[in-house]
Amino acid sequence: MATITKKELIDSIAEKTGITQSRVKPIVQEFLYEIVTELAKNNRLEFRDFGVFEVKGQPARAAHNPKTLERIEVPAKRKVKFKMGRIMKEGMKAKGEKKR
Repeated sequence: MATITKKELIDSIAEKTGITQSRVKPIVQEFLYEIVTELAKNNRLEFRDFGVFEVKGQPARAAHNPKTLERIEVPAKRKVKFKMGRIMKEGMKAKGEKKR
């Protein structure tokens, strides 16, 4: 499994669209920044056929330190949940079928 960096993604978009990397980079960066900003506001982001990002709360809970068995309180936190849309599901199936 390969890891694709933001720079590699920008390079790929620039190559496929014929737009320079220096023009693609701020657009990609702004897009990512807007996703973070909207999620920070607890907004749900829906990209039709691609997927949905939404913030879910995880309540505070009690846990134990496995080494000392001391009880500790884990504070509440927010997590981002992503649910795949139709195009991504189809793309994941296609990739999985090629490996068989």
